[in-house]
Amino acid sequence: MELLTRNNFEGWMQKILDRLDRQDELLLAIKTQGQQPPSLSEGIRLFDNQDLCLLLQISKRTLQRYRSEGALAYKTLGKKTYYSEMDVLDFLSKHVKDFRQSDIEFYKARIRNLFNK
Repeated sequence: MELLTRNNFEGWMQKILDRLDRQDELLLAIKTQGQQPPSLSEGIRLFDNQDLCLLLQISKRTLQRYRSEGALAYKTLGKKTYYSEMDVLDFLSKHVKDFRQSDIEFYKARIRNLFNK
């Protein structure tokens, strides 16, 4: 390991500042081209078990049954289970009897209210 001296420190600081300048230039180029920087979540809303139970007014066991039957698509991250908004709406339209277009709007409104809290 190399001994930290004033010259070494200044050299490393210059490297860091150069890198930050390159990042600033990249962000400015993206902004002037009218492009949006890439989003990590890409605007996908995710629900966990508790959110979905509250939203659909069902128990955790019912939610587990839907997953086990393959009726409701899900993703796991670590030990936590997540459901995308599109998967939930797809599940509702395919598996709920007498599901109407107005019901979709009702659930979308509930989803928006849930995320606006």
